[in-house]
Amino acid sequence: MNERRVVITGIGCLSPLGNDLATTWDGLKNGRSGIGRITRLDPEPFECRIAGEVRDFAADQYFRVPKDARRADRYVQYAVAASKMAFDDSGLDVSQVDPRRFGVMVGSGIGGLSTLEREHATYLNRGPGRVSPFTIPMMISNIASGIISMEFGLLGPNMVIVTACATSNHNIGEAWRIIKFGDADGFLCGGAEAAVLPMGLCGFANMRALSTRNDEPEKASRPFDKGRDGFVMGEGAGVLMIEELEHARKRGARIYAELIGYGVSADAYHLSAPSPDGSGPAYAIGMALKHGGVDTTDVDYLNAHATSTGLGDIAEAKAIQLAFGDHAKNGLMVSSTKSMTGHMLGAAGGIELIASVMAIHDGVVPPTINVDDQDPECDLDVVPNTAREVPVNVAISNSFGFGGHNASVLVRKFA
Repeated sequence: MNERRVVITGIGCLSPLGNDLATTWDGLKNGRSGIGRITRLDPEPFECRIAGEVRDFAADQYFRVPKDARRADRYVQYAVAASKMAFDDSGLDVSQVDPRRFGVMVGSGIGGLSTLEREHATYLNRGPGRVSPFTIPMMISNIASGIISMEFGLLGPNMVIVTACATSNHNIGEAWRIIKFGDADGFLCGGAEAAVLPMGLCGFANMRALSTRNDEPEKASRPFDKGRDGFVMGEGAGVLMIEELEHARKRGARIYAELIGYGVSADAYHLSAPSPDGSGPAYAIGMALKHGGVDTTDVDYLNAHATSTGLGDIAEAKAIQLAFGDHAKNGLMVSSTKSMTGHMLGAAGGIELIASVMAIHDGVVPPTINVDDQDPECDLDVVPNTAREVPVNVAISNSFGFGGHNASVLVRKFA
């Protein structure tokens, strides 16, 4: 069973850069920032007043029954929208396949925070009897996968893994495992997040995790730069259709890239801070490379988790150097697309794997923008400020979550 190959046949995304793959990827290639002053609520009371918001989004156009969008939390709306894009992009016709062989693993690091905030306010202002009976099913982190399965009639494995900002990579990686093991032929997998809300802003800001560069929002997210002062929250969704190779071939599917490796580990170190020696992420990277049967020198591009925090960027740089040795400084291109999208939390890995796949597909490595004075402790080729047109055959995407969760996903040009 382990010889089963898994390929990517569909891509869907919503991001601060655009509401589809074409505009998001164009923004990433051109080094455009999606960060701006928060518009969904009055940001004045908050220390951090900037974020990467999804803009001009009409949820009802993505649901089979448009009114169903009103009974979905915003994170679920994003998840359904990205899933529909990935599903349509894949060209899959459920009536022509066994629906019990196609599953869904689309998770969220935080879940339905907007529903929780709204209904808690209802409770305080109007009493317990006025709280919506849909509160629980709208806010739980598994409901996006459930609704996606209903929208597309997918009867296969349906579950989510919640590992904070590593959520997308764990869902993609475990879906890959299930296909490899032979228990499914395909998955919609990835993550979605919509936490640009009062509690999201307060919670992260009071940890001193968020940038307060409110007067220059486009320059606030600056991974690997000495002037970084915290991350910027982003929102959206990144979902991929992954599929067993022969199944994809039989139906004539277009193949973006091959998913060849997945590594996991724990730091077992701290509630929110990474282990400073980088050993946990390095182990996850090594596992992914082993699964893929590739050497360190085979990897052309690494999409870093790098969020624009002092501790995190340095720890990941050490992990990359530990995992790749001399290749980390001599041949490996590393960039953080969070410099443009902000940190999309549970959706980050989905968007960033999509960026890695498109780097392979188009032969363009997206840059890390806002690198004006690179931190010498992040001594890597971080592709500063300008994209590079260069062939990419193998790429890896890192995601790490509070609690010490590490996940790396490895992709290769399909041949």
